[in-house]
Amino acid sequence: MTKVKTQYNRRSFLKISAAAGGGMLIGFSWFTGCISDKNIKETIAIPNEWFEINGFIKIGDTGLVTIYSPNPEIGQNVRTSMPMIVAEELDVDWNNVMVEQAPLNNGFYNNQFAGGSQSIRRGWDALRMAGATGRRMFLEAAAKEWGVPVADLTVSQGIIKEKNGERTIGYGDIASKAIDVEIPEEVELKNIKDFKIIGHSKKNVDGLKIVTGKPQFGIDFKREGMKLAMIEHSPAFGLKIKSFNEEEIKRMPGVSDAFIIDTSINNSNDSGKNGYHQHIAIIGDSTWQLIKAKKALKANWEVVNELENSEMHRVQMEEGLSSKKIKIDRKDGNPDAAFSKAQKVIERTYSSPFLAHNTMEPMNFFANVTEGSAELIGPTQTPGGLENAVSKLLDLPVENISVNMTRIGGGFGRRLYTDFGVEAAAISKKIGAPVKLIYTREDDMTKGIYRPAYLSTYKAGLDENNRLIAFSVKGTGLPSPAIFSNRFPAGTVENYQAASIKGNTNITTGAWRAPRSHFAAAAEQAFLDEVAELAGKDPIDFRLELFEQAKNNPVGEKNDYDAQRYEGVLKLVKEKSNWGEVKPGVYRGVAAYFCHNSYVAEVVDVVLKDNQPKVKKVWCAVDCGIVINPDAAKNMIQGGVIDGIGHAMYSQLTFEKGSPVQNNFDSYQMIRHSQAPEEIEVFFVENEIDPTGLGEPGLPPAIAALANALYKATGKRYYNQPFMVSEPILG
Repeated sequence: MTKVKTQYNRRSFLKISAAAGGGMLIGFSWFTGCISDKNIKETIAIPNEWFEINGFIKIGDTGLVTIYSPNPEIGQNVRTSMPMIVAEELDVDWNNVMVEQAPLNNGFYNNQFAGGSQSIRRGWDALRMAGATGRRMFLEAAAKEWGVPVADLTVSQGIIKEKNGERTIGYGDIASKAIDVEIPEEVELKNIKDFKIIGHSKKNVDGLKIVTGKPQFGIDFKREGMKLAMIEHSPAFGLKIKSFNEEEIKRMPGVSDAFIIDTSINNSNDSGKNGYHQHIAIIGDSTWQLIKAKKALKANWEVVNELENSEMHRVQMEEGLSSKKIKIDRKDGNPDAAFSKAQKVIERTYSSPFLAHNTMEPMNFFANVTEGSAELIGPTQTPGGLENAVSKLLDLPVENISVNMTRIGGGFGRRLYTDFGVEAAAISKKIGAPVKLIYTREDDMTKGIYRPAYLSTYKAGLDENNRLIAFSVKGTGLPSPAIFSNRFPAGTVENYQAASIKGNTNITTGAWRAPRSHFAAAAEQAFLDEVAELAGKDPIDFRLELFEQAKNNPVGEKNDYDAQRYEGVLKLVKEKSNWGEVKPGVYRGVAAYFCHNSYVAEVVDVVLKDNQPKVKKVWCAVDCGIVINPDAAKNMIQGGVIDGIGHAMYSQLTFEKGSPVQNNFDSYQMIRHSQAPEEIEVFFVENEIDPTGLGEPGLPPAIAALANALYKATGKRYYNQPFMVSEPILG
């Protein structure tokens, strides 16, 4: 076992206990539980009394265990995997565990957000410590009860036993005594080889509720006396509301109020990256009546910024790449001299357009603002950010604001921003009543926060032995470029340069699944495939040669990746896919990428059906350290692959006069079920490295592996996303 210092003391525990109790009692009884009541009765009795052990654990007198999951659940399965970590160290039977969403408490829970594939990585130590702390408290309580040293006791699945005696006692039986034990300053963590829950697949604790349609999401939330609200944003980026037919709208059936709200927050970006904060809000009793009222709006808008279009976006980025203002982010050796003496030089430019997030659950949030407080409930990836933003908007102390998290029906980065929660709070304050704000699909697709558009040029030089002697990349984006100057192939080439330049736009942009990596990986790995072909080498062998250089004689002092782990996933996918096998009518592509602290290599098999490409199978090799819940981990990788392939093939958001041309799924194509890969096989590298993220790393290499397979199938290289559109459009 490993001894660690605990982070918790009695004061912080009491604080979280109070917050948890209030949150559960007030609004969340209908979210409670990972197993149905019927199943609970079959396995263990419902407790008559619960005992708060620490901020993560509550145990009933029958031995039923409740574990609070601290982070927002956005489909990445943390509501199952984070409690699994606590249960492992607490050493209880997983069948006796229920899961509840923890309330927001920045003073106790660390990193209480969903983003950057960081939940497990950043929560790992704290979750283990919480479970181990609880285990120690039960052991001390039993030792005191029996008058023996703690060292004379063992525990397994919540049952404490004497090593040299016959006495046993369950956690439930000693819980009333354990709560009086002082939280230990130091605890012992299990050896990894002793894990019984971690590393074994567990069903999603919300699975039954999801498939039976039980309320879990923000869109499901209801409160007696609650009003509904919809909002009309400006129809184009660059416009601002002046006036609208307010009295006419108010007289419409089912409409109780209509007005302009202002969600500007002084000296803060917390309201999200939406640049315009004046909107028309319509209040009523049903979404149908509110949608009819939105259609009846007659608004006057004034132009306050340039109305942009896609053609000007592309021209701006092309001019940026050729500008002398481009900034050199890293330079090793002398790239110019190396390119001048290279025997072969290749240069290619890659692009991708703006994309919308398109969460399946429409944007929504509940707010109940009173004179001295604000209660917020809904789907947010950043509950702390929302709390701060509403505090500033309403000029209320943070302590007077509560944020409770529902399960999130998709985010992909969109719900990192707080604009929709802030709007709900502003509306509730204006009408003096609880309200749930709901966006339509068109509201979010046409006034959202988008994935930036990118344009990058890659260049490589080979010597007479087809050895890579020079490499450069320069990139721009609206607004920021997708350049990671210290990532592969940096460190493998003696003469290397990375350069970038920012662009200007009033289109609102932000994080989108695997920010910047989704484009950087696609461009870099597709380019390396072409370089390998120019060198007359197998694309996997070519990459492995570079990793040998990075392992044995790395260039530069700062390279972000571990070449051995990178090499490991590439070798694993080579083996599992039987790379080199020739199958008639099947065309393969490969790519490998490191992002969000994890390594993923993928091989994609494509066939042509009626001259249209179809992905038959994808092999994925993943090194993410210790895998908590294998089935869920596979699902995360598979979801990333499908997402990456779908957007690379079909999706784009274009602009005319400041307004997105696409406004719903009839014009913005997401991948169809029939277009998804027929099979995705996932393999994990087994090691004892602390776990890292999985929400994003599966997506970036899928795009490049697809592009490389498409080249083999069609003889055409794909430089511009989406691949199924003949002419590139960037904005």
